Amino acid sequence: MPSTAANYSFTVELANEQATLRLMADIACAIEPGDLITLSGDLGAGKTTFARALIRHLAANPTIEVPSPTFTLMQAYELPRFTLIHADLYRLAGPDEMAELGFEEFGDTAVTLMEWPDRAEGQLAPDRLDIAFTLAPAKGRSFRYVEITGLGSFAPRAERIDAIRRFLISNGFAGATRERIQGDASSRSYERLVRDGTSYILMNSPKRPDGPPVRNGKPYSAIAHLAESVTPFIAIARGLHERGFSAPKIFAADGGDGLIVLEDLGNELIVDGEPPAPIEARYAVATDVLAALHKAKLPDTLPVSPGVTYQVPRYDMDALLIEVELLLDWYMPKLKTPVSPAQRQAYVALWRRALQPALDAAPTWVLRDYHSPNLLWLPEREGVARIGLLDFQDAVMGAPAYDVASLLQDARVDVPEKLELTLLSRYMRARHTADAGFDAAQFAMLYATMAAQRASKILGIFARLEQRDHKPQYLRHLPRVWGYLQRSLAHPALAPLKAWYDVNVPALKSL
Repeated sequence: MPSTAANYSFTVELANEQATLRLMADIACAIEPGDLITLSGDLGAGKTTFARALIRHLAANPTIEVPSPTFTLMQAYELPRFTLIHADLYRLAGPDEMAELGFEEFGDTAVTLMEWPDRAEGQLAPDRLDIAFTLAPAKGRSFRYVEITGLGSFAPRAERIDAIRRFLISNGFAGATRERIQGDASSRSYERLVRDGTSYILMNSPKRPDGPPVRNGKPYSAIAHLAESVTPFIAIARGLHERGFSAPKIFAADGGDGLIVLEDLGNELIVDGEPPAPIEARYAVATDVLAALHKAKLPDTLPVSPGVTYQVPRYDMDALLIEVELLLDWYMPKLKTPVSPAQRQAYVALWRRALQPALDAAPTWVLRDYHSPNLLWLPEREGVARIGLLDFQDAVMGAPAYDVASLLQDARVDVPEKLELTLLSRYMRARHTADAGFDAAQFAMLYATMAAQRASKILGIFARLEQRDHKPQYLRHLPRVWGYLQRSLAHPALAPLKAWYDVNVPALKSL
């Protein structure tokens, strides 16, 4: 339980080796590059045993040699997720010798796992995770009490470790093996759980804190209708599943803590190769999914639990505009191109006119992140159920063209223009077959509009990820997104917008 306003502590009883391994997995799934983890306790309390298990787990190699660094003081391991420094300060004569070990060489890219931290009193970073082992001879040779304490900025993460442990225990997953898997650009993280030979996915999605007000006293997330809890995910997942689409089944959920155990839909993608390229047959089925979804009349209110419903927000003008303004706020500053108030006013006015037809269109569920990283291939299923759907918690009621553009102008994958047009025609034929009144020309115009809106937004988001969130890897996608934007702005209906971009936005060369 919390011990001070700045720290968070909880205690775990380890009765045997299996319990120790489970605690190790709890910690392994939570740590990040730059973390300091200190292991405290008497001789023989289990510090080195825990460190060895943690390193082997992170290395995905149960036989890797992990000698005690008692005499070498430090041992470095190049692990898949980061470098880990295993240090043992037992032989240090005093804190002053810490400077001679060279921890600073690794900067904030490594995790440091440190035994005997009391030898470095006064020299340790205030933000760290301490794991203190205490022997309990009366309970047996293998029994340990372990107190886990998050100090400083590590306190909320320690609290999260505790919450996840309690959630898994209460839902029958205490004995499941845990493996962290690659997440996305958000604050969510994911793990693969294996229990009794069956694989599940743990989604860890803490409640999104409100950012600063940016307009009319509201934060960006509220204006753009971004989910602040897992409730929208639960509602949309169940709604999709009930209609025959392959959203993951939900086996356990805690909306307050933002934790869900989901069906594991596997890891077979709709792209292949390096760099990844579309698998045309799978993209075709993904296109069919949207056509099938959009021909249905979909409600804007969905059940979550007995007596609880969720109102799917409307993708309104304020949301569409604040997204498209990310290009002005982040992308153009990245290009060192200032935007005057007059330029902004003209840009917003042009977009307001261009977007009005999308707002007038009959609304459907816009999953909003319908692209290759969030689509899985399920060959054992039939029809549209062969596409597994992920990452739809930000779904809104809006124009169906948005998700079609999201798929066919994939920000992370080169979709050749010929394939884009082939699949766009496939979608429109399916819609016309289901509804003879479907207007293909109108939809093509809306498709270009929503594709240009999305491309403008993504240019801003990827620039923001680099500048604000220190994730430069997204910059490599900017040329592709810039190319998509040029394709979309070529539609005659967007000629006024194209003229504004041609005059005011420098052509992307290199960053």
